[in-house]
Amino acid sequence: MTVRRAFSGIQPTGEVHIGNYFGAIQNYVKLGEEMGKDAIFCVVDYHAITIPHDPTLLRQRTFELALNLFACGLEPAKTTLFPQSAVPEHLELGWVFMTQTPLGDLERMTQFKDKSGQHSVLTGLLAYPALQAADILAYKATIVPVGEDQVQHIELTREIARRFNYRFGEVFPEPQAVLEKNALRIPGIDGKGKMSKSKGNTLEILESMESLWEKLRTAPTDPARVRRTDPGNPDVCIIFDYHKLFSSLETIEMVDRECRTAGIGCIQCKQVLMNGVKSALEPIQAAAQALREDPDFVMDALEQGAKEARTIARATMDEVRDAIGLLEVVRR
Repeated sequence: MTVRRAFSGIQPTGEVHIGNYFGAIQNYVKLGEEMGKDAIFCVVDYHAITIPHDPTLLRQRTFELALNLFACGLEPAKTTLFPQSAVPEHLELGWVFMTQTPLGDLERMTQFKDKSGQHSVLTGLLAYPALQAADILAYKATIVPVGEDQVQHIELTREIARRFNYRFGEVFPEPQAVLEKNALRIPGIDGKGKMSKSKGNTLEILESMESLWEKLRTAPTDPARVRRTDPGNPDVCIIFDYHKLFSSLETIEMVDRECRTAGIGCIQCKQVLMNGVKSALEPIQAAAQALREDPDFVMDALEQGAKEARTIARATMDEVRDAIGLLEVVRR
């Protein structure tokens, strides 16, 4: 019987911003509350080394990402969180999938085309989708929350599972992509497209309130609203987009109405937004500070998560080894 199980991998690429929080992490917390230990989350540190990296920074970012996730509400007692590198079955299954995946399937991936134009082409970058499929299928996940830019990868994962099952017998389910809400709709603070670490246009969840206010204070608004007495159009204002994330429905309706009638100015609108930002982020920042003062809690939680994950992944690999014909003595 197929177990309903969710899996998501998060790459440790830097500070967590509100796009990550509202687009993905809130959904992870909800999945954890709904599915318990069948919600599995992984800091994919092996994926992070497919491009040039700093080892010390990678180790630090892996720890910090886990700390952030716990501060945002993931509970170790209810969900499973671990570093990818702590479960070697990911690499073992990834190699098996590499032997079954045509080169053309890997070369056509949009992510490979984009990144290979920015970096020296390493074989790990080409193999990325096969390892990603292993991340998911090692746990026989049926649900994978992703942004739209990852849907192609889930489709390839489904194809890899289908191809393996056809050749070696039914082992894997075909996971379904579940699109993360807001993942592509949160604009950067510069008003020039999606919020992104690579663009440097983020609002980080652990950033000081002073720094957040300075970014919001100078952020662009409706370009047609030149004077305080001019009516504005909130539909073209990124500050109004942020109100939809941080403010109550009553506040959103007030801002919509008062902006259109010049009842409030842009600075006042931003000040109202800061109230919502503080209400949402200050508890997360306090939780993060408490965790930073107790790093053993984070490390122990990751160790326990790795043990739980490896129990599942090891059982899957036992099935895979039998299916592909590996000699049993090798496992002893």
